[in-house]
Amino acid sequence: MHGGGWFAFIRYDEKQDRSALSRDLLRRVWQFAVPYRWQVLLLLLTIMLISGLSLVQPLLFRALIDTAVPEKNLLLLNLLALGMVGIPIINGVIGVWQRRLNSAVGEGVICDLRQALYGHMQRMSLRFFTQTRTGELMSRLNNDVIGAQQAISGTFVTIVSNVVTLLATLGIMLKLEWRLTLLALAILPLFVLPARRIGRVLRDMRRRSMEINAEMNATMNETLNVSGALLVKLFGRENREMQRFAQDAEGVRDIGIKSAVISRWFFMLLSIVSAVGTAVVFWVGGHLVLRGEFTIGTIVAFGNYLMQLYGPLMSLTNSPVEFAQSMVSFERVFEALDIPVEIVEQDGAEALQDVHGRIQFQNVTFAYDPGEGAGQIGLQEIARFTWGGSAAHLKRGKQKEEDGVASDSTAPQEQRLALHDVSFAIEPGQLVALVGPSGAGKTTITYLIPRLYDPTSGQIRIDNHPIENITLRSLADNIGMVTQETYLFYDTIRANLLYANPQASDAELVAAAQAANIHDFIAGLPDGYDTVVGERGYRLSGGERQRIAIARVILKNPRILVLDEATSHLDSLSEALIQEALQHVMQGRTSLVIAHRLSTILAADQILVMDQGQLVEQGTHAELLERDGLYASLYETQFREAG
Repeated sequence: MHGGGWFAFIRYDEKQDRSALSRDLLRRVWQFAVPYRWQVLLLLLTIMLISGLSLVQPLLFRALIDTAVPEKNLLLLNLLALGMVGIPIINGVIGVWQRRLNSAVGEGVICDLRQALYGHMQRMSLRFFTQTRTGELMSRLNNDVIGAQQAISGTFVTIVSNVVTLLATLGIMLKLEWRLTLLALAILPLFVLPARRIGRVLRDMRRRSMEINAEMNATMNETLNVSGALLVKLFGRENREMQRFAQDAEGVRDIGIKSAVISRWFFMLLSIVSAVGTAVVFWVGGHLVLRGEFTIGTIVAFGNYLMQLYGPLMSLTNSPVEFAQSMVSFERVFEALDIPVEIVEQDGAEALQDVHGRIQFQNVTFAYDPGEGAGQIGLQEIARFTWGGSAAHLKRGKQKEEDGVASDSTAPQEQRLALHDVSFAIEPGQLVALVGPSGAGKTTITYLIPRLYDPTSGQIRIDNHPIENITLRSLADNIGMVTQETYLFYDTIRANLLYANPQASDAELVAAAQAANIHDFIAGLPDGYDTVVGERGYRLSGGERQRIAIARVILKNPRILVLDEATSHLDSLSEALIQEALQHVMQGRTSLVIAHRLSTILAADQILVMDQGQLVEQGTHAELLERDGLYASLYETQFREAG
């Protein structure tokens, strides 16, 4: 928090307070609770039963003092004693049932919410993950969902229970003595007025706390994985990262302390108000007893009911605070659920059948979002997408236009194009090599074929079908890709290979590993195919990881192969063996290879030469050498030595 202490929160803008408890937000929360409506009704029933039984206890005390003892009624005394023991037992049994229902509803709703959020993240495009830190996503799935769970399992039940208890208690108190009841209610404004102001303060602090927690989670995720830890150690930045983490941790600590202090002052104020109200009621009630208008048993019962009135009243006064804080969690989860999906299946999309493997690019232009790599860390920044965005983002854009500043809608014109008007065709069964300088657009082409991104303009076809009309599942089933950065799960080699084809037999597994020249290495490990590869596969060398990735794509047995620098980490001997294996694998398949080795290029049926996002040359090795253009220059400076 910046300057001014926690009192600065008192100046919170009430306009910002309206969204958290909006009708639309509550309606969305209820939609997740609808499947559990019968459990909710039973839960309400248990609340009413427990509240009703709790109200009987003071009446037992009144009967004991006013009737059983003065009249020396032994039978009534025994019955009252049994009631005083039986009611807590019955209440306890119902309470266990209530807890069971409460947990079933709360855990069920949160399970559904977490699955919906994770499923939505799975449908996001690659662009989303390049612009969002993993720690942010983990915070939404964990901290925010747990906060939402507290709203359902705790706050909701508490509010309903207190409302039922308060109304029932008021009814009995009015019947016992309406004048004292009105006197007890006279202090109600002293409960409500502080709660409104402090409720907004605490809700704002809760949101800020969750934002700082998300930032801290992102820092941990970035620096505690293998790649991040290696980078920190290589550059000796341990102290810097510890300072950055300490800053976030201290921010969480400070806001937690401020929240706790404000809450404590609030409850102290309510306790004083409650004590004053109780004292006034007993003072007036005592005078009524002395004047014979009240029995001692009635004043004792009234005193018990007074506690049952002020207790729920204090709790209900704070309930809007707790409820608003809990709604912040739902808000943040729904913010993530509302991020639009970029790569969507068209209505009526069809699965690829009998794939031949013809790939065609027709005037394809593509631009990455200009914000990528610019330090955008929050989910809110995803709203910058030109295909969608949050209301807040659109409002900011409109405000910029009103202020004479170009809005974000002009951003695509300012984007640096990764591909510009690229057209080519790859015939079924062809091996095509992509070559060109770094940043020429080669990897971008490989990302567009499996629809990791959609082109900005132009069209991509597979077997003459526009890829946007093909189901995403069939597209993934028919395209096998080995990316530039090999990723392995923290699992066994067998599990990592079977990820491509869970139904594959052991024989198929071994055959794929042999084709990738990795079987002998795996067989030589102490646990063989059951060896755990470690975090991201870092227990293996780069070449070993890459050969496992190649074996994995071979096991998938796709019709189209895309190899992004698939042999860049291999020595010459391993590469030669891989190339020989791939020649058999590529037969009858369309293969697109980003190539840096002359052996790969010479085997290609066609070479596509990229430069600054444009296709500048295409042809065979001999044809391109004759043109004496960019390819000839690359051949002289790179490929000849690499070959």
